[in-house]
Amino acid sequence: MLKNFSLIAVLGFSCLNANAQPDTTKLSTFEDTLNDNTPVFVTTLDDIDPNSSTGNVSGLLQSSRDVFASTAGFNFFAARFRIRGYNGDKTTIFVNGIPTGDLVNGWSQYYKWGGLNDVTRYAETKKWLTANPYHFGGIGGYSNIDASATAIRKGWRISYANANRAYSHRLMATWGTGMQANGWAFAVSLSGRYAKEGYIEGTHYNAAGYFLSAKKKFNERHSLNLSVLGSARERGRTNIFVNEVYQLTGNNYHNTNWGWQVLSSGDSIKRNANIKREHVPIITLNHEWEIDDQTKLKTSLLTSFGKSGRERLNWYDAQDPRPDYYRKLPSYWEDLNNQAMADLWRQRWTSGNTRYTQIDWTRLYRANDNNLFAQEDADGITGNTVTGKRSKYIMENQWNNELSIAFASVLNKTIDKMQLTAGVYHQYQRNHVYKTISDLLGGDYWVDVDQFAEQDFLDPIAAQNNLAITNNTVRVGDKFGWNYYMHNHEATAFAQIQYKLKKIDWYVAAELSDQIFYREGLWQNGRFLANSLGKSKTYNFFNYAGKAGIVYKISGRMFVTANAAYLTEAPTSRAAFISPRTRDFTVNNLMNETIYTGDISYILSYPKLKMRATYYYMERKDAIWSRSFYHDEYNTFVNYVMEGVDYWHQGIEFGVDGNLVGGLSANGVMAWGQHLYNSRPTAYVYRDNSAEMIDSNKTVYLRNYKIGGMPQSAASVGLKYSGKNYWFVAVNFNYFIDIYLDPSPDKRTAEAVEGFTTSDPQWNEILDQTRLDNGYTVNIMGGKSFKIGDYFLSLFGNITNLTNNQNFITGGFEQLRYDKTNIDKFPPRVGYMLGLNYFVMATLRF
Repeated sequence: MLKNFSLIAVLGFSCLNANAQPDTTKLSTFEDTLNDNTPVFVTTLDDIDPNSSTGNVSGLLQSSRDVFASTAGFNFFAARFRIRGYNGDKTTIFVNGIPTGDLVNGWSQYYKWGGLNDVTRYAETKKWLTANPYHFGGIGGYSNIDASATAIRKGWRISYANANRAYSHRLMATWGTGMQANGWAFAVSLSGRYAKEGYIEGTHYNAAGYFLSAKKKFNERHSLNLSVLGSARERGRTNIFVNEVYQLTGNNYHNTNWGWQVLSSGDSIKRNANIKREHVPIITLNHEWEIDDQTKLKTSLLTSFGKSGRERLNWYDAQDPRPDYYRKLPSYWEDLNNQAMADLWRQRWTSGNTRYTQIDWTRLYRANDNNLFAQEDADGITGNTVTGKRSKYIMENQWNNELSIAFASVLNKTIDKMQLTAGVYHQYQRNHVYKTISDLLGGDYWVDVDQFAEQDFLDPIAAQNNLAITNNTVRVGDKFGWNYYMHNHEATAFAQIQYKLKKIDWYVAAELSDQIFYREGLWQNGRFLANSLGKSKTYNFFNYAGKAGIVYKISGRMFVTANAAYLTEAPTSRAAFISPRTRDFTVNNLMNETIYTGDISYILSYPKLKMRATYYYMERKDAIWSRSFYHDEYNTFVNYVMEGVDYWHQGIEFGVDGNLVGGLSANGVMAWGQHLYNSRPTAYVYRDNSAEMIDSNKTVYLRNYKIGGMPQSAASVGLKYSGKNYWFVAVNFNYFIDIYLDPSPDKRTAEAVEGFTTSDPQWNEILDQTRLDNGYTVNIMGGKSFKIGDYFLSLFGNITNLTNNQNFITGGFEQLRYDKTNIDKFPPRVGYMLGLNYFVMATLRF
């Protein structure tokens, strides 16, 4: 056993060291001179909320008993650890066997079923490359949520939870009939989550989830299931800052998104200026046909529709209302050698006056109230004048309305020792993207023009967002700004063969797919007369994929597994279109991505000892990277696009869980990874308000920079005691190392260091990647079950970050803004892991 494990370990560690040397070709200094910097990320409420749409929370759907997957999914979550360094788009999430990925960005949107834990808790989950009975699946594995009526346990389950995280209270009730004698089964689940204020000040949380399902078994061969599940949620958001803000406030969880608003009654309330709302229910209809004892056909329809949006501040011809705007920080004035202004702003930040540290709603209302304005030629009518209070500040809703229709049909056939799976899948998705006014903040109207275009162009037509109604005066509920559809189609056909022998199991699978997308503009924009209204060019990408795996059974308790895959993937429409809110321009050289990946594992499975050691490898080539920001050198908002971005992942996973004595067991987990950029991409810089390409064919020296936003490596050790009277307690110590912020590409160019020599201190300051301090957490959980007559009562609780470690900076980002005349002008924005937080729950089942 030890000899076999040693072989796996030597192979893995040897591969980890391979290709790790920096590129030594021209300008290799950009990648050779990386060193450790003073650590400067963030774990926000989104990160610890298992129903978040932003964070990577697929580990929380685990039903796997693999010690590594379960430990990493729970204990590593607070530090933003990503298993194998993969994003969530590499794991396929199914509902009743139908993929739920968003075709615009490739991710499954967990908020669609948020709070329905009784429905999702027993998801069938397999990690990594594996055979898949529903679809070809992702290289990160899959989870299938069985949302059928018969998946819910017969009877009632009622639970109440209290926490100090994103929400404070959760009430959930679930009822199922099981399959009845008349062939019908029904299930219902309802949940509500609420917090007047979450862990971080100024955040609120309101959510309601619902699930209804009915199944009819017509005979032994045919059944039909209809399921509806959805979750409506509203939550106040938080933000992260440069370290200066935390130092000035003395609060690592400061939140500038909220401020005190005085009501007409004279009372004051905390109002958040950044609110997320979502409600996109899913309806599935599944027909199961057992053709014979060895053949089953499952045919499914899915539709998903609803809206998600973000409410936030916007302003016109007015000062930036955000308290953390860089010109409101003392360091900005110190750089200008204006000590008096630096002292003034320091006093404002440290005075405790929320007028300067939070949103000043009173000032915003006052600015609107004092702005009496006569808009000439209003609403597209020559000579029409609209007079009133023209809002300088508003709250706007940025909406993304989704309509998705999917069809899947999968045949499973058993032939002796062989299992054949084949299927087809098609999805159409239309996203309607637009903005509306949500609050004029005391004003009478807002004029739908682009203030930056007014500054950049002499032609007044260029500032018009909708030429059908020039100088449009919009009010609450009216559309403005942008208005377009994004259309996506995906069709796939796949087949898989599994074969089981005495000593060897193997599988092989293949997939062919076709992706189509195009933009449809509903308004003609004054800056892009020929490229904003109507349908764009249609983009079509044909792809193929193959994977295979083998299990060698050394004995009934020891196994060696190996898997490999090669696949191509189409760029997403979000990555392809440069700035779809105003025009149909796309990246120049759109092409399929290519992925190579594989893993090899040694597995032990004894009643009192389980272990897995795995080496994995993945290369991803020709990806697109795109962001928009204000570029200080060009003095304008830009769209910054990198083509040919390659990623490289490899590492070792080790997990062991064993019984020590009596009810005491121990577990240990280690993840050691190298997650790197592996190319020198080509950057193109586009002016956001015009068709001008500001820069092109710009080399970005990213090779061997770390992929940021996560620990590269992590480890955990834990003890668990299970008592004889149905109770348990477990504690884990977790440690995270090699945490970096993602590198800002524009700082890793030849232009960024023009005027500097390699001996200048600024050379390394510009090029070095921001590395954070290693950190740790201690987590504890426990539970107890009781049987009281026909009732079952269970109590459960966990505490994350038991030691209240509030100084662990877990991530953030290097700002894309960069001023080479003052390289410290835009330092990284970072955030801290939350302190001690808890979750306790009582469940009654009968």
